[in-house]
Formats: sequence, C-alpha cells, structure tokens
Amino acid sequence: MEKTLDTKFTYTEKSDTRSGFGDGLLEAGRKNPNVVGLCADLIGSLKMGAFQKEFPERFFQVGIAEANMMGLAAGMSINGKIPFTGTFANFSTGRVYDQIRQSIAYSEKNVKICASHAGLTLGEDGATHQILEDLGMMKMLPNMTVINPCDYNQTKAATMAIADYHGPVYLRFGRPKWPIFTPTDQKFEIGKAWKMIEGKDVTIFATGHLVWEAVVAEAMLREEGINAEVINIHTIKPLDTEAILESVAKTGCCVTAEEHQYNGGLGDSVAQTLVRNNPAPQEFIGVDDSFGESGKPMELLDKYGLDANNIVKAAKKSISRK
Repeated sequence: MEKTLDTKFTYTEKSDTRSGFGDGLLEAGRKNPNVVGLCADLIGSLKMGAFQKEFPERFFQVGIAEANMMGLAAGMSINGKIPFTGTFANFSTGRVYDQIRQSIAYSEKNVKICASHAGLTLGEDGATHQILEDLGMMKMLPNMTVINPCDYNQTKAATMAIADYHGPVYLRFGRPKWPIFTPTDQKFEIGKAWKMIEGKDVTIFATGHLVWEAVVAEAMLREEGINAEVINIHTIKPLDTEAILESVAKTGCCVTAEEHQYNGGLGDSVAQTLVRNNPAPQEFIGVDDSFGESGKPMELLDKYGLDANNIVKAAKKSISRK
C-alpha cells in the first residue's frame, strides 16, 4: 500500500526506532562526558552496545533489577551525571513506578528513562510485554516530560535533545523495523508539534509509529477528495496546545492516533485541551480497554484498529459530526 499511494513523505529504507535511540545515545555520549548508560540485562535489545564499547567506564549493567537501576540513576544525577536507563517499556514503567515517582519525578532528578518494545508492535512476545498504559502512567507524574518519536531519525534526534534538557524524561520507542521518512538533519524541539501535512477538512494528530500510518491515511483520503492535516505530536507532555487549537479551529474536527490505550494517552490530552477551549468532534484511534496478544506487528495493528484504513474511517466519521 505504501509504495503505490502518492504519500507526501516517502521512504527508501526501514529501521527500528530502538536503533535510533542507540545511535543517539552514542552521539550524546561523545558530546557530553556526563552522559552515562544503565541497562537491565537487555543491551542488545536496547541497542546500547556501541555506547558500552566506546565508554565502558560510563556504562553500568545492573542485571534484572530495574527498581535498583532507577535508584542508581537518581543517585548518579545528584553528582552531575546524566543517566540514561534502558529496558523494555513494560519494565521501565509498570515494574518501577514507585521508584520513578519517589526518587526521580518528585525531586526532578535529571534522569532519562528510555523504554523500548512499547505497544502492540512488540509483536510475538505477547500481552505481558506489550504495555499500552505507559504514556498515561508517565504523563500523570508531575515534572515528567514524555516523548514518543515516530521513526529512526526522529528517535535519534530526540535522544540527543534530551541529553541537553535538564529534568526527568520518559522516551518511548519500539522494536519493529519501520519506515524512515523524516529528515536526518532535523532539529528536535521538545514540546513543539510538527505540522507535517497542511489540510483543511480534518486534523489527524498522531504519535509514535502511527505517524506513518497517518501519512498513509492522508494519501488515501486525498484520493477521495478529502484534505487532511497531519500533525506529529512527538511530545505528549508538555503538549503543544497552541498547535492543536490552531489546527482544529481551521479544520473543525480531528482524529487522534496512538499505539496506546484510549485511556490516558494522546487522545485524552487532546480531548481535555479541546473541551477546555474549543470543543470539536474527535475520533480516537487506540486500543479500547484491552490487553494485546502475540502476533505479527502489522497484523496486530490491523486487528486492534490502529492502521491507516481505520484512521481513514475515523476521519470520515469525525467530518460527518461537524
């Protein structure tokens, strides 16, 4: 489908966003000697091997002890280090929420919580590992910045950007190889939404892997004479409310698309923004109060209604409600 549609963004290769994190961490480490890495026995999965090899004295393998890793990171930050913790998103949030809340968020420690294998696209590992609640858990924490980039290039740029940002950050990325469709030389601005495609009939606010699905959906809608605006909300918190309100004031309706539960994610944040300022029809693309299951990533997106086809249907429904 991606190859035949006239999409306004194209790609020639795919790579996993976790590799963007690994390469970004290496670059951040080269630029700043205070950047340190901690990993909970998943160096290969988190693509932290290159950093470990180049900076062995700045890398700490803590083993399968995620709560301890968060405590170590908090302590290191007190002495001016910039710790990047690495494990699966499920273990980066659900398993260690108390440690993050008490030791990192509460006192605004300069810790970067880097979480791979998020969402349904983790695939075959199944429901126990496919966390779909993490964005909500982390955005509810005071002082926490929450970032969910869309491809390899944006993840690399985001990783480098958060090294220069002071304060706790949750950085979410994934396992599957995904289209690389954003520029290699992009500047990542925390808290600043990116209007990727201009439109006037409906706005599609997308985050993470579903930004590409939104780009494909825009091309499908355009073939039917519907002019959709696509906005990449890579920063869930702080949310770019100005960009949201400006776009919806023009289009009159919107769709939110995320690889996350309806509850607590991007859709919730956009809905709160609209209801407080400019109520407008909104449709939600996300998981409807259920766990995932084992399967191939794209088949799971299709089954749970998170692909381009479902974004198209949601866009049409949102327009019909204007």
